[in-house]
Amino acid sequence: MSVAPQVSLSVHPDRLLPPQPEVRDVARRIYATTKDLPIIWPHSHVPPQWLVDDEPWPDPASLLLTPDHYVLRLLHANGAELSDLGRGPEGPLPLDEAAARKAWRILCENYHLFRGTPVKYWFDTTFTEVFGITQMPSAATADAIYDEVAEQLTTPEFRPRALFERFGISVLATTDDPLDDLAPHRTLAADPTFTGRVVPTFRPDRFLELARPGWPDLARRLSEVAGVDTGDYAGYVAALENRRRYFQEHGAVSSDHSHLDAGTEPLEEGEAARIYAAALRGDVTEAEAVAFRRHMMSETARMATEDGLVMTLHHGVRRDHDPDNLARYGADAGSDIPLAMEFTDALRPLLGRYGNHPNLNLVVFTIDETVFSRELAPMAGFYRSLYVGVPWWFLDAPEAIRRFRGAVTETAGFYRTSGFIDDTRAFLSIPTRHDMSRRLDAAYLAELVAEHRLTEDEALATAHDLVTTIPKKVFKL
Repeated sequence: MSVAPQVSLSVHPDRLLPPQPEVRDVARRIYATTKDLPIIWPHSHVPPQWLVDDEPWPDPASLLLTPDHYVLRLLHANGAELSDLGRGPEGPLPLDEAAARKAWRILCENYHLFRGTPVKYWFDTTFTEVFGITQMPSAATADAIYDEVAEQLTTPEFRPRALFERFGISVLATTDDPLDDLAPHRTLAADPTFTGRVVPTFRPDRFLELARPGWPDLARRLSEVAGVDTGDYAGYVAALENRRRYFQEHGAVSSDHSHLDAGTEPLEEGEAARIYAAALRGDVTEAEAVAFRRHMMSETARMATEDGLVMTLHHGVRRDHDPDNLARYGADAGSDIPLAMEFTDALRPLLGRYGNHPNLNLVVFTIDETVFSRELAPMAGFYRSLYVGVPWWFLDAPEAIRRFRGAVTETAGFYRTSGFIDDTRAFLSIPTRHDMSRRLDAAYLAELVAEHRLTEDEALATAHDLVTTIPKKVFKL
């Protein structure tokens, strides 16, 4: 095991800023104008019930370790058993103190594994700036850090609502199933003591994949919740439209979609109806299901032009690559792997119909870096509806974000991108991740100033827009 080279933990005030003194000074000035701006968070996996209940988190491991697939995957790769990190067949498990401490010790004993990764950057900043921790995590310090974090989690200042306010979150969008009744969102909206804005996001993925096990039952449940007969294709479409309206009535501004590919080829209505009927009988083929899902992506865009929900794509991930890992520990346990993507031809049918529609905002995210400059930036540089999503998931890391800015900006500029999306399940890393993005953007803009490609005033205005104006416009906030 590697031994930590230092016993103290700290973060440098100029982290991620350029090393050249004259450029760093410009970056400091740019960053200073954005570092305290409110956080707009249009995509997350935070359960809204946390903010409704406003209860203390049970222990450090359950909050910072067990739900975070970034952490789980690298520990697993280096020999840790996910069962020892608090994972079970259905996902994160309730932990008693002994189990929580065991998981925490594994993290701290292996902290050196995260050197050079964004995970260490997020942890270092969270430990120091949120908790005031000054000890480097290690086998020797694990219990002391656990005790210090656990004690703070019992205080009112570390309840979910207090942290929501402390972090300066302006808008938080959750991710929700079309069948959800959205009761937590109603509760928060009606609570005069809660001043934040928490909105749902319509995530219909499983309803569009007709070959998935148990899909006919999903269609029946959709009928029950929407109050619309889904016995035929027309009823199914009407039920989805009904649920979109319901989500909008509860504050939703977007729908979110994640599939293996980005195909959007429409079907003739009769063919869509035929495939749908086959799926209800349970005898749809895989090829038919893929064709139907691609058709429904174009249908979703059509719905968006009518109801105004922003449409975000998170395609191109082989979910649960390790079947044994899925069976033993459930989804989101670290074995999702990126796929190579193609967007130019895949999105052409959708964009040909709706790419310049004034009521469609289509935000395309990917973790295939090869398409940023070749496909997405050129399309965003032409189609009025399309925006390039800032790096997400595997790419929400310093080097990847730098590469993204270099690949996209020359063709699409800053104003055809989405604003930062952190996609985190780790609530306490929210300010750290957004701060990371603001520092990286300040550094990139400072380089443009140093090269005399922008004036400093232009850089300051752009930095502000990347944090406020752009995400508000793109997500219709």
